[in-house]
Amino acid sequence: MKRLIFPLVIAFAWAPVVRASAPLTLTSVRAIRSLSSAEVRNSLSVDFQATVTSFRSDLGYLFVQDGDTGIFVETATSVKLVPGDRVLIKGKTEMGYRPNVVSSDITVLGHGALPKPVRATFGGLIKGQFDSLLVTARGVVHSADRDSRSPNQPPRSSIRILMDGGYVEAQAAGADEQALSELLDAEVEVTGVASGRFDGKMEITGAVLDVADLANIKILKRAAVSPWSLPQTPIDQILGSSHIRDLSGRIRVSGTVTYFDPGSAMVLENGDRSIWVKTSSFAPMRMGDRVEATGFPGLALGFLAVERSEIHDTGIAAPVNPLPVTWRELASSQHIFDLVSIEGTVEMEAREASQNEFVLTSGGHTFSAVLPQSIALGGRNRIGLVPVGARVRVTGICVTNNSNPFDHTLSFSILLRSPADIAVISNPSWFTVRHLIYLVVLLTWIVLMEGARAWSVDRTKRTQVASLAYLVQRRGLILEDINSLKPLAGILERVTELASASLKGAPCWCQIVDGAKLGNCPARPDSSDLRVVERPITPQAGPPLGTIYAAFAARTIPNTEEEKALETAAKLALLAIETLRLHSDLVRRSEFDMLTGVQNRFAFDKHLDRMIEEARRSAGIFGLIYIDLNEFKHVNDFYGHQVGDIYLQQVADRMRAQVRPGDLLARLGGDEFGVLVQGARSSSEVEEIAQRLERCFDEPFDVQDCCLQGSASIGFALYPAEASTHEDLMSCADAAMYVAKQSRQERERALAAASKS
Repeated sequence: MKRLIFPLVIAFAWAPVVRASAPLTLTSVRAIRSLSSAEVRNSLSVDFQATVTSFRSDLGYLFVQDGDTGIFVETATSVKLVPGDRVLIKGKTEMGYRPNVVSSDITVLGHGALPKPVRATFGGLIKGQFDSLLVTARGVVHSADRDSRSPNQPPRSSIRILMDGGYVEAQAAGADEQALSELLDAEVEVTGVASGRFDGKMEITGAVLDVADLANIKILKRAAVSPWSLPQTPIDQILGSSHIRDLSGRIRVSGTVTYFDPGSAMVLENGDRSIWVKTSSFAPMRMGDRVEATGFPGLALGFLAVERSEIHDTGIAAPVNPLPVTWRELASSQHIFDLVSIEGTVEMEAREASQNEFVLTSGGHTFSAVLPQSIALGGRNRIGLVPVGARVRVTGICVTNNSNPFDHTLSFSILLRSPADIAVISNPSWFTVRHLIYLVVLLTWIVLMEGARAWSVDRTKRTQVASLAYLVQRRGLILEDINSLKPLAGILERVTELASASLKGAPCWCQIVDGAKLGNCPARPDSSDLRVVERPITPQAGPPLGTIYAAFAARTIPNTEEEKALETAAKLALLAIETLRLHSDLVRRSEFDMLTGVQNRFAFDKHLDRMIEEARRSAGIFGLIYIDLNEFKHVNDFYGHQVGDIYLQQVADRMRAQVRPGDLLARLGGDEFGVLVQGARSSSEVEEIAQRLERCFDEPFDVQDCCLQGSASIGFALYPAEASTHEDLMSCADAAMYVAKQSRQERERALAAASKS
């Protein structure tokens, strides 16, 4: 008996420890909803009863409620459930917007009454206070449509309802077109489960009601007039019926500045949260400072944002370290607006007047890194050369055009804040085209050496090897000329000479489409004494670029050597033509604005530097005119970017007609242009050209049936009377332009005041 006492004591002492370490099983909805985020992520076991309030078998989820607490359940059950079913649910906890449950073990216990719906307000819905509860809400229907995005799923309806405070979306089973039509402009009472629309950060961006069917939308007051019996409104007068009463309250947020585009937007990051702030402020901001913003709630790219914001820089440094991430993490949209860093390989670089864009790959996936020139000190602080194929690390703000990550991965871009945000980790491989050409030349010399050795063994073989070495050497020299961008005519002549040498001296020539005839062409190539063989120079896409010809005596018999020689010549000619065209296209893209066709900021800066250098040598004079379009942002905002682009093109055409031959017109970025006036003898000569440019806005612009009355503010500076350096000339002309803009605004205000009096 004494032997049993000690084991029993140990057993009773250990029992509470065993019970305490056993996994906790939650047996009520309230207990699950009261868990912290950390506890939910432990995948705790659940075993509880509740009443079904909504079930979507096609999407694999249901809402259940027990008493005054509801919860979202993700399930793949084959059990047919209807609202009112009492069910037993066994599964695990999962973190979503709130604590959720994942279950594949659902048992129907019986059927009863639904919980009494709670009266919901818009404020409570958008804040998630009624999440997963059966509620009723009242409002006016503004749209009622059949949701046809998923043709393989049961028909659904999407009804947009204006409540007191904002819009909610009711998603209902069924899609009766007649019933939907009767809902328009009607005051309704909707009964459904409160849910939300969420972005990739699980932030609520809209209120949603999950409605069992259209019968749960009760019409309280029908529309006074059918929408289809309203009188027609002229298209250009639709804003006459617009009326907005916005009672949104002002909010205040704070965080560290991780991105700032003056006059447009900034990003604030606070802990593990970040937000896009729309602002018109041009006040200088220092990256890493603690900043406060006050404005109004809104959305940007489908994510939470602050609109119409004012900014206050506290001057307190609170730097944020970029978060190292992978492509897959960014494609899930969980880090949108966050300061991140990611490594990738440069596949392509595009430099434009408005931005520098790098196309990179990471883990077999493509994304872009973009540096707006408005941020890079007006475009003057350019990124240094980043070679294609280099491994780089980019740091910046992750953005996307789609906030819904739940059905697919998203494309994204990285907004760079300065040229320093792209760092080269390793340069591209040694195996470049130039190095391969060197290898070809080296192999040619090896072949020549082998030929010299063979000469001493066998005279016939030595002659053949020498001939082959000669052809390889000539081919290598041609490739080197192509790589060095030598004149195209000379390269094509060498190609015909190579073909002629391959064909034992037969005359060979090249005819370029709409171009010159090059090489050794007989006086009468169509003579009956000659047999002419031709090979088109055909690119991968498009019509032939030309033809390679060879002439032989009419009595000779065709052979495969002729075809091989002409094919080699055609490939070399194609490589030369496409390489020169690609280089010309790249040069044009680097120096001309793709939208307006005038030269860009890069070409303008280079030309200005050359003019300053020439003027210093010859003691010359020239002028710089700075042009800023007035109210261009209004054109974009009111008429759209397509109209804005056409307007810029017409403005550029008019101004191009006003400058003299030899003067340079360039688009400096956005709505800003510049003119360099060659050989100006006085300030009055530059002023006369500036007045001509200003008068070209007198006539209105006809853009896609829109009549736009444009105008511009113009300032100029004279070298060397007013400034003698690149930066000083730009600053002087810019200052004069702003004086002109201020004077114009004062005149307009004076005229407005006079008209009121």
